[in-house]
Amino acid sequence: MTKKIYIINANYYEEISNRLISGAIAYLNKIDLSYEIVNVPGALEIPSAINIINNNLNSNDFDIGFIAIGCVIRGETSHYDIVARQSAEGLIHLSLTQNIIISDSILTVENKKQALDRSLEDSTNKGYHAANACCRLLDIKNGNL
Repeated sequence: MTKKIYIINANYYEEISNRLISGAIAYLNKIDLSYEIVNVPGALEIPSAINIINNNLNSNDFDIGFIAIGCVIRGETSHYDIVARQSAEGLIHLSLTQNIIISDSILTVENKKQALDRSLEDSTNKGYHAANACCRLLDIKNGNL
């Protein structure tokens, strides 16, 4: 069965998310896997976007995986805690209750420097790691333990 990956990108911190996308694409290109990028405003919209896309697809035609990409940087209010927690819980809920393959590369960091350090153009890029994780989960789903 053909694999297809959807990269769901919260582009609120566009510089960071672009670097994470580059990492994910580097991995997907390395293994010659097709992908589509879907942009949403922020991390809280990622679970909804995945749910909508998944419900509108005929998954009998493809093995589908999702890579969640974004960045949440701590500010002066409790908004960081809410966004970080709710976006992660939304992804886990979808993954476990609907059997959707989702890997999470939504960075939750204290400052921009930490985000930049986690989105370098090398093997430490968290987008690269998320693409690898997504593909591995698809393999497991298909019995390739």
